[in-house]
Amino acid sequence: MKVQKSFKEDGAKLYIVPTPIGNLEDITFRALSILKKVDYIAAEDTRNTRKLLNHFEINKPLISYHEHNKRERTGKVIKDLVEEGKAIALVSDAGMPAISDPGTDLVQEAIKENIDVVVLPGANAALTALVGSGLKTDQFLFYGFLPRKNKEITEVLEKLEQLPATLIFYESPYRIKQTLQKVYEQLGNRRVAIARELTKRFEEYIRGPIKEVIAWTKEKDIKGEVCLIVEGGSGKTSEDELWWTALDVRDHVKYYVEKEDLPSKEAIKKVATERRMKRKEVYSIYHIE
Repeated sequence: MKVQKSFKEDGAKLYIVPTPIGNLEDITFRALSILKKVDYIAAEDTRNTRKLLNHFEINKPLISYHEHNKRERTGKVIKDLVEEGKAIALVSDAGMPAISDPGTDLVQEAIKENIDVVVLPGANAALTALVGSGLKTDQFLFYGFLPRKNKEITEVLEKLEQLPATLIFYESPYRIKQTLQKVYEQLGNRRVAIARELTKRFEEYIRGPIKEVIAWTKEKDIKGEVCLIVEGGSGKTSEDELWWTALDVRDHVKYYVEKEDLPSKEAIKKVATERRMKRKEVYSIYHIE
């Protein structure tokens, strides 16, 4: 067991410093004070961080610390902390380091070496989007970015389906339409919110049942970083959600084809999801048997 006294004056310190997610006025006085006093700053992208430092007239040495060099740079930073007793700040391009950004490995190694890790509060896109979504905030789960492959996305959503907690995802503007469709197919017509360009001039929230939000996105080009907030599950499957149990697989597919005017491919995909069957099995039953 280790006890850390964060405000003792002596000894090396690793400061985790959040930076604005869009609006430079969201930097804290304490963050600026720390960035001015440390020996150097480890930054995800030194070019971006240099712009921030120049804006606030801070002149400090920078080294890069990102996903592709973190193993090598973790060693250097830890050595400077342990052997030189330096004070070092870690920043990411925007928001809180180590949250969908590099930093976790460095924090873990510093703790192993009994180095004080001092985390400053500050800007964070996930919590900003959650509060602005209008969905429940008493329980929430931050997932970050979903996998890229459809099969893996489905597997993740299946695990999250019954959780009562509000779900928070980060997403690329290029993939948000696909992600919304996958969430709808797996989780149903839940309430969602898209929060984009948070704290910037074009900040925008789109709130409503996911089916309506999907329809909205079909007519829009979505730009900027996106947070997707999804209403939590009921914790159990209701009879209404299992309305199809009286139907066989073929009639289940036919319902979506005839009543909701879905292409057979999409209908098969939806039936497979609802019945937790392989798509090939549903296809075989509908087209062959």
